[in-house]
Amino acid sequence: MNDIEVLTLGEAMRLLLAEPGVALRRAHTFQASVAGAEANVSVGLARLGHRVRWLSRVGDDSSGAAVLSALRAEGVDVSDVEVDPAGFTGLLLRDDNPGRGIDVQYHRAGSAACSLSADYVRAAGLGGARLVLVSGITAMLSLSARDAVLALFELARAEGATIAFDPNVRLKLASPAHWRETVGPLLHQADLVFAGEDELELLDASAAELIGKGVGTVVVKQRDKVARAVTAEYEWSQETLVTHVVDPVGAGDALTSGYLSSWLRGGSPAEALLAGAVSAALVVGTRTDLEGLPDRAELARTSAALGGGEEVHR
Repeated sequence: MNDIEVLTLGEAMRLLLAEPGVALRRAHTFQASVAGAEANVSVGLARLGHRVRWLSRVGDDSSGAAVLSALRAEGVDVSDVEVDPAGFTGLLLRDDNPGRGIDVQYHRAGSAACSLSADYVRAAGLGGARLVLVSGITAMLSLSARDAVLALFELARAEGATIAFDPNVRLKLASPAHWRETVGPLLHQADLVFAGEDELELLDASAAELIGKGVGTVVVKQRDKVARAVTAEYEWSQETLVTHVVDPVGAGDALTSGYLSSWLRGGSPAEALLAGAVSAALVVGTRTDLEGLPDRAELARTSAALGGGEEVHR
């Protein structure tokens, strides 16, 4: 496990995506896939050539088997994922019409991932990873899952790994006050934060405040679709590269995976923002959270095309 670059911790669910353009309550056919912030970033980074290990718990059910099979097929190390014989794997149902509000329904309360614990994380260890990534969703699953996140942060600090954190606020999980109480303090423990402008406001935080308290870089996804990378010394910005939207869900995780891939290879914040913007543009042009995540060749080809290079590679 010493060759692992990135370790992620979080829940993955079986995704059932309604037929294109049809409201969830009227849909008769569904496309099955996998969804979950950390799982999405894990797949994104694996496709871009990084060695990624995902920690989680799934139920001993068909959905859990499907999740493990999907991530394993992408080259993500799932060898330390716990399979709970008495638990179940979370389920997410949604539609994908970008012209109206998207209907998302979670069936995850009490899932196997809700029993993530600090003991599990400590037993699994970092395996030499130089970067760990987790989202606020994981911390909000349960008290023991929040302890698991804190244990991951402790291990990362002890071993000198960089901590990347995305609050990923989902108000169907809990009230704004609960998010502020549980996830707000975690922002200050990260080295690299990815957050929407609205999420920072809800959590009573700002890029300047986080930088002032020791966060190295804050990547802000603004309402106007501009992404900013803010450090104590400088600020970079990247306009959206989206030209066509099929399914807007998954753009944030794609931006994170593209950014982190460039960061892992020593890219500048400007280069990392561009890689993130290209990844996000590719994802929203397809269905599901995973379908459009690029590999390195696709990322380079699309970056060249968007920069005015040849669009057809013969």
